[in-house]
Amino acid sequence: MATRIRLQRHGRKGYAFYQIVVADSRAPRDGKFIERIGSYNPNTNPATVDLKFDRALYWLQVGAQPTDTARNILSREGVCLKKHLLEGVKKGAFDEAAAETKFNAWKEKKIASLEAIKNKGAEAAKAVKAARLEAEKEVNKAKAEAVAQKKAEKAAAEAAAKQAEEAAATEEAPAESAE
Repeated sequence: MATRIRLQRHGRKGYAFYQIVVADSRAPRDGKFIERIGSYNPNTNPATVDLKFDRALYWLQVGAQPTDTARNILSREGVCLKKHLLEGVKKGAFDEAAAETKFNAWKEKKIASLEAIKNKGAEAAKAVKAARLEAEKEVNKAKAEAVAQKKAEKAAAEAAAKQAEEAAATEEAPAESAE
């Protein structure tokens, strides 16, 4: 029986979520499978992969062929590298301790790069938030200036009206005293 490591689609329309499964190559995409070895959520940034590493490695070693997307996911998680290193140990190219050292160094580098991506995203979001806050402050400042100007114009108009009334009252007063 030819087995494949493939993705099964789940989730709603426009928000796909995938299960990583080992299935018979003749089975339909979302049909019967042998074992579920993980999940893949491309909707997060970076994409979230939950994988049973040892089971994925086992299935690769017994001959399961991953699809292109599954191969990319397994490669990114380090399963393909681990398989490659274990085959090098079988051939006698290096010992198991050296293979484990190489794999751990790769894994640390991978974790550091993922943290850098997450931090970069967080910093970008923080910069956008700060820019939005500054823009809002400018808008509020402009509104406050416009309100202050309207109040000043209204006060000036009231003062002019009051002054006009006083001027009219002083003109009437001398006229009354003349009579």
